[in-house]
Amino acid sequence: MKLAQPGILQEETTLARFMMFSMTSSVELPMLLEELNNVIETEHTVIGLGQSLVAAMGKEIPGLKTMPAQNGVGVDVPSTPYAMWFWLRGSDRGEIYHRSRLLESLLSPAFVLDEVLDSFQYDQNRDLTGYEDGTENPKGEEATKAAIIQGQGKGLDGSSFVAIQQWLHDFETFDGMATEQQDDAIGRHVDTNEEFDDAPESAHVKRTAQESFDPEAFILRRSMPWVDGMHSGLNFVAFGSSFDAFEAQLHRMLGHEDGIVDGIFEFTKPISGAYFWCPPVKDEKLDLSLLGL
Repeated sequence: MKLAQPGILQEETTLARFMMFSMTSSVELPMLLEELNNVIETEHTVIGLGQSLVAAMGKEIPGLKTMPAQNGVGVDVPSTPYAMWFWLRGSDRGEIYHRSRLLESLLSPAFVLDEVLDSFQYDQNRDLTGYEDGTENPKGEEATKAAIIQGQGKGLDGSSFVAIQQWLHDFETFDGMATEQQDDAIGRHVDTNEEFDDAPESAHVKRTAQESFDPEAFILRRSMPWVDGMHSGLNFVAFGSSFDAFEAQLHRMLGHEDGIVDGIFEFTKPISGAYFWCPPVKDEKLDLSLLGL
């Protein structure tokens, strides 16, 4: 999909840095966005714009909204909205770091850097718990269909919506579980990655089976592990042509359909969450025409 930001559909990412900015002024916003567009490399950086930024431009993106805070039985899902989100991709941590410094400096007249999260690939796309992540990701044309907006007109076609959540793992609890309990929480055997039919209804793969929803709820996951000191978890990143599929999966995980809460909440929880719109590209630059640029 030539109009989509390349990193959304590219599968391999060895290292990454995720940056979240809040807005401090809207006075220089158009100028800064144009300057950003002149220096950014869309091949190695994915950019998402939050609802507050779009509103500050006096515009509206159909389908864009702020992630709502939610809860289930004993489970809280926070909302931590930001104005702008960057996913810096690469294979050299130093190079990624210097790119992030450039972005912070460029945006400093109107933005403040709130959060930085460094992520990495672990053992061929495994979560730090040892289970493979993104096994059910759609491929090829199905991935494009799930993640990229099409047929909605110039400025919107090729764009995508992204839901992000930082999940914090409790390894003291996880390590105290028997392997069978861990497998039951996920719904797969950790050694073979195979689903098993007798997993409980709370198993994560049963809660989020994309084809089991009506309509089907396919998303394109680009999640990566993170470590900060002795704290760690998964940085969940899910692209979609809307937020509908992500929200359908989360509602079922929280037990909103049948009162059954997803088994992964036994050992992990989200500590942040936000929605963004990822503009399309044109001539290797962001197409910001819907913002009047």
